[in-house]
Amino acid sequence: MRRLTNLGLAIVGAMSLILLTSTASSAQKLPKRITIQATAMGTSTQLGRSASVNLLIEELTTEEERAGLLEAFRQKGNQGLINALDKMKSKGRMSVTGTLGYDVAYIKLFPQPDGSTVLRMVTNRPLRFGEVWADTRTTDYELSLVEIIISKDKKKNKGTLYPASRLKINKQNDLELELYQNPWNLVNIMKR
Repeated sequence: MRRLTNLGLAIVGAMSLILLTSTASSAQKLPKRITIQATAMGTSTQLGRSASVNLLIEELTTEEERAGLLEAFRQKGNQGLINALDKMKSKGRMSVTGTLGYDVAYIKLFPQPDGSTVLRMVTNRPLRFGEVWADTRTTDYELSLVEIIISKDKKKNKGTLYPASRLKINKQNDLELELYQNPWNLVNIMKR
């Protein structure tokens, strides 16, 4: 349990960056779609498991949309963010082996000083019929997040998939990402 708490605290910074980092660029439709393929490798309790992940990016989230998401979270917490994501136009699609895939509502690219690019995606996780019918605890973790670092050296590309998560404010008043299961490392990342 302590290990999971440390993991949650380590993710606080990552999640803060995902939604709170601002960029000067106001994003619109991309000149051409971006396709990213990767292999998700399980960690800790999912160690040894893997899945293919395909990301299709049509356009990027605007600063106005990002500000709307932050305001929704400030007003109604995680549920406000989920409701706001539901209302947003799809920016792309994500599919993982064994799923039909689903729309992604928040996609941002952050150019880095070293020439690499950080890609961040947040969307509502589709809940499976069995989860909803049995009213399992997993239904409280409705967000999926992805962070990928695309380096100039393709061998240094890396990323993380947070498949079932939710946001909350901790006792120190910091934004925290709470996970239902461990994050998955993304390897063999190819941008097309």
